[in-house]
Amino acid sequence: MQVAVAGASGYAGGELLRLLQGHPELELAVAAGAAAAGSLVTDHHPQLPDLAGWVFAETRPEVLADADVVFLALPHGQSAALARGLPPGLPVVDLGADFRLDDPGEWARYYGGEHAGTWTYGLPELAGAREAIASSHRVANPGCYVTAVTLALAPLLADGLVEPDDLVVVAASGTSGAGRAAKTSLLASEVMGSMSAYKVGGSHQHTPEMAQNLRRAAGVDVRLSFTPLLAPMPRGILATCSARVAAGADEASIRGCLRDAYAGEPFVHVLADGRWPSTAATSGSNSVHLQAALDPASARVTVVAAEDNLVKGAAGQAVQNANLVLGLPETMGLPVRGVAP
Repeated sequence: MQVAVAGASGYAGGELLRLLQGHPELELAVAAGAAAAGSLVTDHHPQLPDLAGWVFAETRPEVLADADVVFLALPHGQSAALARGLPPGLPVVDLGADFRLDDPGEWARYYGGEHAGTWTYGLPELAGAREAIASSHRVANPGCYVTAVTLALAPLLADGLVEPDDLVVVAASGTSGAGRAAKTSLLASEVMGSMSAYKVGGSHQHTPEMAQNLRRAAGVDVRLSFTPLLAPMPRGILATCSARVAAGADEASIRGCLRDAYAGEPFVHVLADGRWPSTAATSGSNSVHLQAALDPASARVTVVAAEDNLVKGAAGQAVQNANLVLGLPETMGLPVRGVAP
C-alpha cells in the first residue's frame, strides 16, 4: 500500500519515515516537507540512508491524494485545510491536534481559531476504541503527554478506584516534543544539565484533551492539574500521575486493575512489583511502561508511565492506527522493545 507523509521533514515525520522503511505492507510514495520542499530527505534525516536521493515534495492535496493512506505530521492548526482537499474516502491519520477535541470552546481557548471538527480518537487501548478506529477513514492521533496520562489513569477512574476531582500530573518530556523549529529555549547550551517547567497553571494545550479522555473514563467531570517539564534528553516522556484513592481501594486492587485493563495489549506493559518505568527502557519502541504505588500517609496513588514521545506518543501510534484502518495486523512494523542504554 502506498503512503504519503505531510510534514515529513519534522521530528515526528522523520520517525514516520523510519518506521515505514521497516513496514512489510506500507511503502513510502510521497514525503512532503513544506518549507523543505526541493531539498534532500537525508539532509534533514541522515539516519535514513536508504532514502538517499529522495527529495521532499510540496505539501499540496493533489500531491498526496493518490496514496492509499496519508499521515499528517503538521503543526497544530494546519491539518484541517489540507485534509479538506483530500478525497473523502481516503484514510488519513492526523498527528496534530486539529480533530482531537469535542468542544469548540476548548479548541478556541487553547489553540485559537475555528474548530475544524472531531475525528475518531486514535488511542486503541481505550475501551471500544479499537473497533471505532478500524471502521473509520479519519483518525485523530492523541497527544504525546495525553497518551501516557490517559493509559495511567483511565482504568482506575473507570473502576472507581480513585477520586476524579483531585488528579495531579507532573510529566517530563524530551526536547523533540517541542518540534524542530529553532528556539533559544531549546538550544543545547540552555537545556543540557537543566530541567525546567513550562506552560504551568493549566495552560498547556494537552490539558483539555487529557481531561476529555479521563472524563469519558470516569463518567463524570474531572479536576486535573497538569505541569509539564522540559528534560535534557532528545526523546521520551516520564509522567507521574497522582490521585486520591477511593474508599476500599488498596495497592493490590489498583495494580490488579491496571494488569486486567492491559492484559494481552501488545504495547502497554504493567511492570513487575518493584520495577519502575524509565524513558531509556521505552526509547525507540511503541510501548508504554506502567507502575503504581499507594502512599497510605496521603491516601494517594501514583501511577508512573514512560513512553517514547516520538513513537507511541506520535509516529508509532499513527502507524498502529493506520494498521487498524487498513485491516492489517495492529502490531505490524512496530517495535515493542526499547533500545536502552
